[in-house]
Amino acid sequence: MDLFGGTLDVIAEEMTVSDDEGQVEDRSKAFMDMYSIENRTQMQGAEVQATQQVSTFQRFSVDTNESLHFEPYIPEEDESGHVLGDDDVFLTGNESAFDESKELMEGRTAQTESDTPDAYCTDCQTPTYAFKKLAGPHKSHRVILMKKAAQEIKNDINKTRNKLEEKITQMENFAGNLEEIFITVEENFGRQEQNLEQHYNEVLQTLAHRYDLRASALEDEKKMKLESLYNQLIDCGRTLDTNKEQIEEAQALYRDENKYLFLQTVKPIMKNIEKLAIEEPDLKIAASLEFDIPAADLSDVKQMMDSINAVPAPSAPVMNPQIPNSASCTSLRVCWSLFSDDTVEYYELYSRPIFEDITVESDLEEVKVKVKETHYTVADLLPNAQYEFWVTATNTTGISPASEKAVYMTVPSPPVIKPRECTSCPDAALVRWDSGNTNPVDSYTLELLEMGAESSKATVTESIVAIPTCESLIQLQPGKCYQIYVRAVNIGGPSEKSESFTVTTTGTFFHLLEDTAHPCLSVSEDGFTMFYTHDELPLSEMAFSDNTFARCVAVLGDLIPVRTKHYWEVEVDPHTEYRIGVAYEDTQRNAYLGGNNTSWCMRHVLTPSRHKYEFLHNGWTPDIRITSHPLRIGMALDYDQGKLSFFNADLAQHLYTFRCQFLHYVHPCFALDNPGALTLKNGTTPPNYISFV
Repeated sequence: MDLFGGTLDVIAEEMTVSDDEGQVEDRSKAFMDMYSIENRTQMQGAEVQATQQVSTFQRFSVDTNESLHFEPYIPEEDESGHVLGDDDVFLTGNESAFDESKELMEGRTAQTESDTPDAYCTDCQTPTYAFKKLAGPHKSHRVILMKKAAQEIKNDINKTRNKLEEKITQMENFAGNLEEIFITVEENFGRQEQNLEQHYNEVLQTLAHRYDLRASALEDEKKMKLESLYNQLIDCGRTLDTNKEQIEEAQALYRDENKYLFLQTVKPIMKNIEKLAIEEPDLKIAASLEFDIPAADLSDVKQMMDSINAVPAPSAPVMNPQIPNSASCTSLRVCWSLFSDDTVEYYELYSRPIFEDITVESDLEEVKVKVKETHYTVADLLPNAQYEFWVTATNTTGISPASEKAVYMTVPSPPVIKPRECTSCPDAALVRWDSGNTNPVDSYTLELLEMGAESSKATVTESIVAIPTCESLIQLQPGKCYQIYVRAVNIGGPSEKSESFTVTTTGTFFHLLEDTAHPCLSVSEDGFTMFYTHDELPLSEMAFSDNTFARCVAVLGDLIPVRTKHYWEVEVDPHTEYRIGVAYEDTQRNAYLGGNNTSWCMRHVLTPSRHKYEFLHNGWTPDIRITSHPLRIGMALDYDQGKLSFFNADLAQHLYTFRCQFLHYVHPCFALDNPGALTLKNGTTPPNYISFV
């Protein structure tokens, strides 16, 4: 069964043994007279055929958010062998099937076709008139009042709008994730571009430095060669000058006519000339014309170039947002992504709890775990707690920057239903519970199981979702038994089911509100009995609050706030003075019940001569004498009729009825004017005799 919404269609088949033809015709005429149809004369002449064991069907929807809608099931020609005409009458044996038609006829406003249409056909989706329901073209269609149709259409629009809002929220979350991914890709691209530019700049700088060194070495070698050649050139010039001087000196001596002088000086000159002639001239160039070309060592440059194509350090990963329904009370499935071509050997996932009372991050303990995949399930966590996660990627080159931090949340603990604060009536139930979690949750889901009459097996399952608070007022069917569970929901998913709570819609059920009780009153553990003991408390020991009764020793009951019919009983002691009735929630706490215009009550007073009974409102009571002292008093509250009736339940005797249009919701009230006890008896089926008042 679907626990999270949807309408459960139930097809109920009823086998009705029809009466004879005359009885069927009389019933049809009575039905027409009841609704005052203007064209009843057209129906009186219709022939109604009813065979023994006619089978009729009803189809209706069970939905706590909508009223029940009954439609007759009309068999096709091939199913029954008979084509149903406009004059055929269906007998379901269930008067509730005509409630909608009754409501239509009672609420009609148009008398003729010149008036504004007052009804709406849901099958044709067109406005029409209520008086055409049984004789017009919409006879076999569902026709409802215009106001109700507008409300149903509004409800459908609201449901569609809620679905669209959910889709918009999902798309906004997805768009936010895409935006984060886009930013991350941009950052990773910028980082890679910067890294590539840095590598190439380093290579260019290295090559430029090598060029400068090589150019400087060549310049030094050139300078050395030129200096050597220059020195050799100077030496050669000096040698030439010396030889030239010797030759000139020899020529001058040779031309001299003085033979004696010639002979004296020629010998040293000849020795010098012979010496110069013997010496071999140095004709070898002192410097080589070739330059040394050393082998270029570009191994470091090659290594740098290779590093550009090597595996870079990973870019920062991106934490994925938490996936709904991906957590439990004590574990979280954390996912992240790496939007690049980086090679990663492993990830390091960091986690830290988030507590509202801790503001300094250093006070929080970080937990680190090494992970191979891009997901990891973190266990041993607290329920409904927030944790922040971030991750780094590592390969042989290095460690990436840390990702942005993402907050994940574990599933809440199951809520705790508060039976003492749950109330019900034949049409509805008000369920209250405690969250069971320290941190707030997103919403709650209430699951409703209808129990079978012969076994404890659930026959119908419904769910009410997106409940914002710790209480829910749900519509139920009378005379049924339901089991109710509550789940708490957050981004991580729904919690486990709470302990079950059983609701029986046979009568009104409520408890006494202990926080409204006078300090002298004691309420039993089950919340149904109030005691006023003989031990008088000193005024100094009485603890009063704004909600407790201060003068009247009284207490209120927690009646469900539904404007319908309610019935409960109170067991009384004829020797105890008491007041029982109803009062507004804001009735004066320092006044007596029945003494103001916000409370209505029956009062029992003991006098020396007799038992006196008063029916008080605003301090006034009618003159009524009751001879049989009631021991079990029944109270019937009817919001629609504006009546509060009192009965002697043991004798089925009507005592008195207040007639008042209650402007606000009222609470049952109980008071003791002398020591004694009162016991509340509720959840019982209202007796038939109260309907005759």
